[in-house]
Amino acid sequence: MRNSRYTAVGALGLAAALALTACSSSGSAGGTDDGPQAVPTSSGDGKTLTVWVMTGDYTDATITAINDEFTEQTGAEVDVQIQQWDGITTKISTALATSTPPDVLDLGNTQVASYAANGALLDLTSYADDLRQGQTWLAGLEDPATVDDRLYAVPGFAGARAVIYNKTMWAEAGVTEAPTTYDELTADLDAVAAANPEQDFSPFYLPGEYWYAGMQFVWDAGGEIATDDDGTWAGGFESDEAQQGLADFAEFQNEYSTPASQTLDTDEPNQDQIFADGKTSAILHTNGAIALIKEANPALTDDDFGTFPLPGKSGETQPVMLGGSDWGIAAKSQNADLALQWTKIATSPDVQQEWVVGNDGWIPNSEDAIEVATDTVSDIERGFFQAALNSKATPSSADWAALEGDRSINSFFSSVVSGSKTPEEAAKGFDSTIDDALNG
Repeated sequence: MRNSRYTAVGALGLAAALALTACSSSGSAGGTDDGPQAVPTSSGDGKTLTVWVMTGDYTDATITAINDEFTEQTGAEVDVQIQQWDGITTKISTALATSTPPDVLDLGNTQVASYAANGALLDLTSYADDLRQGQTWLAGLEDPATVDDRLYAVPGFAGARAVIYNKTMWAEAGVTEAPTTYDELTADLDAVAAANPEQDFSPFYLPGEYWYAGMQFVWDAGGEIATDDDGTWAGGFESDEAQQGLADFAEFQNEYSTPASQTLDTDEPNQDQIFADGKTSAILHTNGAIALIKEANPALTDDDFGTFPLPGKSGETQPVMLGGSDWGIAAKSQNADLALQWTKIATSPDVQQEWVVGNDGWIPNSEDAIEVATDTVSDIERGFFQAALNSKATPSSADWAALEGDRSINSFFSSVVSGSKTPEEAAKGFDSTIDDALNG
């Protein structure tokens, strides 16, 4: 889910060279054969591939590197068209319905299902093994691109949430290492709370409407937003696992965030400003928040910041909801074979390491690439990369956007942490809302 890109912390250095290998088989893109197929190799002499890229997602240098390799392999040229976010859903839907749509499109990971449901995206299932190129894609990118067990887009990059904490403030409270377990986390926050007894101070500012955070607790306990049974969606918050996760979220939020935050979201007041003002020692956010916090309080430097994945009661890091990008291919593309080749290059391990991480500063599309990148990124960025290794996604339903858009899920989590409803009462009503919304 993306309305705009996550702001990258910064470029990590320019790539030295691309080391891509050409595809070795030929054929036509169809995507209907259940058997594995290699991405076809086609000559593109005299042809032009049209690629839509969302503004702010990839730098010009990265797209140029992909295009140069593609042209070298195929002889085809690339017409890159940068798209603005305003009205993009309608624009993409309209374009995909024409007889000459853009060939490849940069799509928000949770947008894919709505286009796939209309038959507007090429079924990539039979090419999935070849497109993976030996990598294990991040679940938070692959899962929402998979509808009814069919793959309709290829992971491009990710952004993740991690705990951002004030290392200086924690050190003054006697905490000098980032926690790796839930018990360590709560012990550390107790120490910070004891050192900062002001009534308006939050050891960990976590607003009640912040449903992305709430879902991390639900997922950590084994719950789900909804499950799909042969095309029928059922809300999952009444399950024992989700009920435990809701109770865990409420307990944590009530203990470490201010009472006033129980009915608030992250924007009013802005949690970045609260951190900048020293009214909290920790927030859950994306890496772009660090630059905004430093802008709000120039006295803070990189030395004051630390990051880590939020530990769960499960003994693992809590699953995070990824934002990010997938590459989709139009079902009506007149250049499907070339589009597949371009997409394979754009999502290859070499491009991911050299350009998506190395130049653009994004989290790469696979667990394997993250493991490699973890040794090269800064200490501040490392927490976000580590958090992305355990990821989840919203239901791959074409109707999910409407459910999220009406903010009922925000109110649902807030009602639990504020105590206006018990987890059981809140879940019963909201599961019914989910059933109605996702089943059209």
